Amino acid sequence: MTDNMQTSAIMTAGIKVLRETLGIIETEIFITTIKEESFDYTEWRSDNLFNDMTLEDLVNQAAEFERDNPSLVPQNAKIIA
Repeated sequence: MTDNMQTSAIMTAGIKVLRETLGIIETEIFITTIKEESFDYTEWRSDNLFNDMTLEDLVNQAAEFERDNPSLVPQNAKIIA
């Protein structure tokens, strides 16, 4: 799978999750808001994401995701045991 195909698969999966979780209209609002507000994911992540997780929790969730979604894991990525 090429990088472009991996990116396309990730984008497709992400949009699918957003639509299933938020709905079509809310997904469009989410995407538009991120684009228009120059959303800084790195800053947001450091302030909001994983705050209540230990490093062990994060590693375990990443390993579970890799096991459950092998088609989304880049071929050159090392699978976490």
